[in-house]
Amino acid sequence: MKIGMVCYPSYGGSGVVATELGYALGERGHEVHFISSARPFRLRRFHEKLFYHEVTDVSYPVFKYPPYTLLLANKIVEVANYVGLDLIHAHYAIPHSISAYLAKQMMTKPIPLVTTLHGTDVTLVGAYEEFKLLTCLALKVSDRITAVSNSLARETAAAFESLDQEIEFIPNFIDPSMYLPKGGLMSKCKEHFAPFGEKILTHISNFREVKRVVDVVKIFDLVEKAVPCRLLLVGDGPEMVKVEREVTKRGLEKKVQFLGKQETVQDILQMTDVFILPSEQESFGLVALEAMACGVPVVASRVGGLPEVIKDGETGYLADVGDIYGMSEAVLKLLTDCSRYKIFSEQAANWAREAFPIDRAVRRYESVYESVVQGYY
Repeated sequence: MKIGMVCYPSYGGSGVVATELGYALGERGHEVHFISSARPFRLRRFHEKLFYHEVTDVSYPVFKYPPYTLLLANKIVEVANYVGLDLIHAHYAIPHSISAYLAKQMMTKPIPLVTTLHGTDVTLVGAYEEFKLLTCLALKVSDRITAVSNSLARETAAAFESLDQEIEFIPNFIDPSMYLPKGGLMSKCKEHFAPFGEKILTHISNFREVKRVVDVVKIFDLVEKAVPCRLLLVGDGPEMVKVEREVTKRGLEKKVQFLGKQETVQDILQMTDVFILPSEQESFGLVALEAMACGVPVVASRVGGLPEVIKDGETGYLADVGDIYGMSEAVLKLLTDCSRYKIFSEQAANWAREAFPIDRAVRRYESVYESVVQGYY
């Protein structure tokens, strides 16, 4: 099939999932055309079956901001008509499914639309009621809807009671070949960040308020008082200034390293002893899965889809949102008990590989594609 993959290019789980899904589909013989405002950050490896089409801005005095939704719709039409797309796969309902819906009205030959929900599609509605009708339309005009966690599927069904369409749960995934166990090639790099053999705690996110990165610093401060360790903060975003202030206020400048945005995180995770994810909301928590695939236990919030990803008491620990002391105690349980840590590390790697393999997810997406194409024509 020829698939139009519409996604955000920025750092985040949805872009990672869309890109890795595209590579896997390409390996299985499909032709994937990415349509976005910039090249997705994981779309770096050349593949003969993968293509990128940029949505370009226009500058016109009437527009205070470039009308991206309209520009995206126009680009989808161009690509669909030129290459003969069989379907559109939109990651995020707003604005991508709306743009795809507009595009279908302009196509010489309309094609089916599959929408994958990643979280903000629904959680945004709670904060901005103005988007509810628009989001509802995006869902209703989608020929098939998938969600990355059971939690998100249930939340969506509850938020849009009038939706008569089933939401299919297809979890996020990892390619086991990309995630190696801890240690090995990264041992020398770990010595650079922890020259005296300290433990390494890591957090990776887009530093938005919902990620509660300031909590990460507070947790680290409590843990470091009991066990010598270092903190690696990967990413950037609107909360960066607050995080830097918290680090300075607690006198942790020499123990906290800001690594900025990184395209691949596998190497960093291989140096990590415990991954911390105290988010206020996570529809799935892809980075937690990536950490476990590297044999890194995860301490996270008991919210959203995280309990589906992390097996509490087996591959990591879960605590209530904002429970700084509970999370710090969980980290210390792992760092002060070598036998417990070894068991958790092995269970985390095994669980990630057995429960979330990329091949299984790709087959399920292929099944969705095939059924929607067959039912459309």
